[in-house]
Amino acid sequence: MPFFSMHDRQNMNTAYVTSKGQLVVPSRIRRRFGIKPGTRINFVEEGDRIIFQPVTREYINSFCGIFKQKPGEKSVVQELIEERRAEKAKEDRE
Repeated sequence: MPFFSMHDRQNMNTAYVTSKGQLVVPSRIRRRFGIKPGTRINFVEEGDRIIFQPVTREYINSFCGIFKQKPGEKSVVQELIEERRAEKAKEDRE
């Protein structure tokens, strides 16, 4: 059984799963996180917890630049192309 601090309980909302497996998200949570009809939701298992992550424009924008290449750094794709060319050249020599 997971441990919840008093702080966690103050921010806790309760919902019930329907017989069809549907979950109604409390309106306060929907408003706060911009969850609208059709919003995609990711469920992430983290130990004995389930993280409920709405995939909103804000969530997607939070990743902007996270995979940006540093100056002088080769992309993974570029490295793969160079590796394949080297393998092909080696095969052609044999």
